Amino acid sequence: MGTDTPRAALNKDEITREISQYWRVSVVEVTDSTQDDITEKILAGSATSGEVVVANYQRAGRGRLQRTFIAPESTALTFSLYLTPARDKSEWSFLPLLAGVAVAESLNQWAGSEKVSLKWPNDVMIGEKKAGGIIAQASGEGVVIGIGINVGMNESELPIETATSLQLNDFLQLNRNQLLSSILNTFEKLFLKWNTGSSFTAEYSQVSATLGKEVRAEMPDGRSLSGRAIAISENGELILDGDARVSVGDIIHLR
Repeated sequence: MGTDTPRAALNKDEITREISQYWRVSVVEVTDSTQDDITEKILAGSATSGEVVVANYQRAGRGRLQRTFIAPESTALTFSLYLTPARDKSEWSFLPLLAGVAVAESLNQWAGSEKVSLKWPNDVMIGEKKAGGIIAQASGEGVVIGIGINVGMNESELPIETATSLQLNDFLQLNRNQLLSSILNTFEKLFLKWNTGSSFTAEYSQVSATLGKEVRAEMPDGRSLSGRAIAISENGELILDGDARVSVGDIIHLR
């Protein structure tokens, strides 16, 4: 299905045939950051909701908390999209989690023995290893969401020991054009329902690798909180027993 072409070139026509007119996809061969590419379009007034930029090679991608996301050429699916939600801005912080649900639902149709799960807030996990991540930033009248997934990396190409890829876990689809189309189609369906008021905390909980675990939350200011992760709020906070709430930080799974 896609296992023989893990590094097939991105093809705009192939992607566009599989998605609705809600999305407008631009394919770039090389860029520093798809997040920056869309942000520049927004500032220039040439981006509207549904704009997508996907790169064959991203030289200076970044993850949460200003970390880098670098992958060898053609081995990762790296893209950003722009949305202008109708819901109140206080609720927009759930959008990267909603994107995580779309990624998990899409990829799991091709999963091998290990399915994709989400470590709060949006590390894309296969088993105990990270296969990708999601970030979001407010821009213009909406939100830019960046997604990076390790697709065709072999062991020697992984950035760290705790990383993995779809190929290393025997996923049945490795063609990035098909993977992107599936994620966009799923995300469109979820976003349109969320945008009219639907809650997706239950769907996120179903694919969460964090809920039910004892965790330590390490905050950017150096503080930490420990407890059992019991729920996700409507604006994406991780709720610990005792009603402590975490909106930003690193989560360490203790057991």
